[in-house]
Amino acid sequence: MPSLLHFEEIDFLRCRFAVSPLWETHQAVRTLKRADRRGYHAPWLRRIRTAAAGLDLAPLWLLMPRRGHSPDWLGPPPIGPTATFEEEIAAVRAADPAAAREDTARSLGATPGALESPYGRAWLADPERMVRDLADLLEEAWRALVAPDWPRLRTLLEADIAFHSRRFAQVGLGGLLPELSDRCGWQGGTLTVVSPGRHERRLGGRGLVLMPSVFVWPDVVSSFDPPWQPALVYPARGIGGLWSEPAGPAPDRLVRLLGRGRAAVLGALDEPASTTALARRLGLAPSSVSAHLTVLRDGGLLTARRYGHEVLYERTPLGIALASGEQG
Repeated sequence: MPSLLHFEEIDFLRCRFAVSPLWETHQAVRTLKRADRRGYHAPWLRRIRTAAAGLDLAPLWLLMPRRGHSPDWLGPPPIGPTATFEEEIAAVRAADPAAAREDTARSLGATPGALESPYGRAWLADPERMVRDLADLLEEAWRALVAPDWPRLRTLLEADIAFHSRRFAQVGLGGLLPELSDRCGWQGGTLTVVSPGRHERRLGGRGLVLMPSVFVWPDVVSSFDPPWQPALVYPARGIGGLWSEPAGPAPDRLVRLLGRGRAAVLGALDEPASTTALARRLGLAPSSVSAHLTVLRDGGLLTARRYGHEVLYERTPLGIALASGEQG
């Protein structure tokens, strides 16, 4: 069933991108529950198996129905474009218990028997404790499942935003939204999203938060009822290579032309990336990668763009031709 988001003219001026470590934590927990999400993340699943076994995720899973409402208070839209997990979990802890109780009851109603379960009865009887306990569990999940890999995840998410920001400038919002996922369609000022549940909302000047996610694949999430700002969570580009090991040796032709280090850096930039991400990917010192990037940029093979606290590098058309072996 499709979800529908109806835009007014003012909404086009109030769309923004954001990254949310809290949302990535929610989606990582869902990935542990759902076999259909695991294909890209097998290396991560193997690595966190022991840590995950030490968590009791059943309370969170109970509020993550495959079809139906998940509590907005527990996973609200990001409060800013680059909010930290600590800032986001503080907002969860500050949730109004009465509103959280109502939101939770709605979510429990989507799962047969959940309202009468021990968790359901306890939460509805003491919503203040519910808010505290679920926030504590989310923080445990963050530390065990996501925080160790957050620099790598954030780099990929920010590279996605850099790419789609350029596409936004090139094709406009109506052209961009269908490119985010084949589950998104655009016609006459209405965004249609193929999703498990039915949701319809007029944005009414609130705009839309566009949020890439590593773990949401293959789904697209478009929900959030008032007073929350509408948001669209979509699969980030490049997740197929997210957990890959350091890149292999650069082709001999690039090594002869550029030197081994610079050839490796140029060859590794299939997606925009930061100095730190490239150093991790290649197994090189960040200072060495930074020096190679400067030479490649000065030579017209790379461009650099600041996003938030990082600078992302990507190939120019000349850099793409050299890396791919295209002939002029």
